[in-house]
Amino acid sequence: MFSLNTPVHVIILMGAAGAGKSTIGRHLANDLGWRFVDGDDFHPKDNLDKISRNLPLTDEDRGPWLERLRAAITGWITTGTHVVLASSLLKSAHRTIVLGHHHPSVRIAYLKADRALLEQRLLHRTDHVMKADLLDSQLETLEEPIDALALNASDAPSTLVQQIRTALDL
Repeated sequence: MFSLNTPVHVIILMGAAGAGKSTIGRHLANDLGWRFVDGDDFHPKDNLDKISRNLPLTDEDRGPWLERLRAAITGWITTGTHVVLASSLLKSAHRTIVLGHHHPSVRIAYLKADRALLEQRLLHRTDHVMKADLLDSQLETLEEPIDALALNASDAPSTLVQQIRTALDL
């Protein structure tokens, strides 16, 4: 799964909306003394507008976003910047675009959650553009990774941070 011989520069927390990517990402980055970055910040305005109108994004919509993420990861690796990135990256093809040839320096932790947990979290979220109405679209799009650290998103943030640190020897 992971080669511990290659230094880790970027940890990507992926999963459907409501899995806890940003929450766990902030905790992990703080614990490691790394920078936290939210992948949603790389979406073009048109994408955010579409999401706010409860319209699912197409792969065509995601193209510029994926390229921006790829460029950012390239920059972080080139400058030796350590980053925890929260980003859905629901499809295998999305992960391939974003990872490019940097895969050895990037690790993925997949926050796996059932629909009920995701819906509960989304219904109680007030400060995010992604609402529960798009959950089914997210789950239909999701292709679970086979080369990632899979974690139970219902675990406590401190538990998840420790599991990631242990698995990645950080």
